[in-house]
Amino acid sequence: MVFQATMMLLLQAATTTTAHTIGGPSTAYLPVMVFFVFAVAFPVMPLILGRFLRPWKYGKDKMRPYECGIDPETGAHDRFTVRYYIVAMLFLIFDVETIFLLPWAIIFMGKDFSFTLFALFEMFVFIGILIVGYYYAWRKGALEWA
Repeated sequence: MVFQATMMLLLQAATTTTAHTIGGPSTAYLPVMVFFVFAVAFPVMPLILGRFLRPWKYGKDKMRPYECGIDPETGAHDRFTVRYYIVAMLFLIFDVETIFLLPWAIIFMGKDFSFTLFALFEMFVFIGILIVGYYYAWRKGALEWA
């Protein structure tokens, strides 16, 4: 009987206590606001500091285009061939696609990898698509530099 009365008092005390809140609803967003302030201040502050610390007048040598210490032979605004941009885009595409291999390889090395055969087949399909794309670009002559 004493045990039941004690349990009833504990249950009643546990259910009637109110949760203590720290601050109001606006304090829940305080970390987000601090992050936003740092996200804005981090790139803006170097720009402002650079504006005040840089020299006000540039010399003639400073305004010349820089080509590894060699005097420029042509203008700075010459046109490049389209092939240059195609090779650059192909590099970016295959480079970004290859980045997707790293998380897969890390998960594949783990001990709790449950769908090994499915993931292995999926990766072979992914690499096959990359090889087909590379072969297509090679046959179209997109990788020829001249």
